[in-house]
Amino acid sequence: MSARHFLSLKDCTPEELNGLIRRGMELKDLRNRGVLFEPLKNRVLGMIFEKASTRTRLSFEAGMIQLGGQAIFLSPRDTQLGRGEPIGDAAIVMSRMLDVVMIRTFAHSTLTDFAANSRVPVINGLSDDLHPCQLLADMQTYQEHRGSIKGKTAAWIGDGNNMCNSYIEAAIQFDFQLRVACPEGYEPDARLLAEAGDRVQVLRDPREAVAGAHLISTDVWASMGQEEEAAERIKQFRPYQVDRALLDCAAEDVLFLHCLPAHRGEEISEDLLDDPRSAVWDQAENRLHAQKALLEFLVEPAYHHA
Repeated sequence: MSARHFLSLKDCTPEELNGLIRRGMELKDLRNRGVLFEPLKNRVLGMIFEKASTRTRLSFEAGMIQLGGQAIFLSPRDTQLGRGEPIGDAAIVMSRMLDVVMIRTFAHSTLTDFAANSRVPVINGLSDDLHPCQLLADMQTYQEHRGSIKGKTAAWIGDGNNMCNSYIEAAIQFDFQLRVACPEGYEPDARLLAEAGDRVQVLRDPREAVAGAHLISTDVWASMGQEEEAAERIKQFRPYQVDRALLDCAAEDVLFLHCLPAHRGEEISEDLLDDPRSAVWDQAENRLHAQKALLEFLVEPAYHHA
């Protein structure tokens, strides 16, 4: 049987995605009640990082341990995919020793090449194109605070980056409207926009984008690897700062999310994370619970092999 991968939100049906969100909430409740639940005993997750990470590493490693398994961290110094060994070869060997692999990388093709040669599930822990695990956490957070996002309106303010691309996929899969406000030249993936059709609108004015919106999200203006563009980006994105006044233009029950790390005084005002409409700390924690649901979903429990 070929393994199930999670490289994009499109790798699951809408029903499966909603099931993962519900399961993430159940697993969160179990942990809050101190219930031991270890379906992945003796299972090993390999985590390959070509980009630095705080939340992705902590949430996957802690999640795997809490599910009874173990996680092995491979830094860019420990393994350089495609340098010294073809990605496909590395995938064949690693997938014979591991039960699931999470990769955080630059080129999305690294993930697809690895997955094509892996006999175990491969999870996208972030690529230059997409960040689907973050969207699971975002959707769980919205569900917990406001109920179903189906039919609601979300606004993405800022760079049309990997997070924005995953928001477009989420709009399709979770059935909500998305308005993207970005400066010219910083639009999200054109193919995804075409696929989304009239579900997604690209605008220039953040106030227009957030009018009546139920969810507002943003991200840093310069992502990892774009440091040399930072000064130019700060100039371009200055009008796209999310502050309390911008939230005031949205729906009364708007929820603000940010995948972190946040640069206060840049993409958000200094005080925004203290606003009662912000749920970023719950959102960060939900990376743990949503990914535990994902690991449980993808990895065969040990007792199948008794």
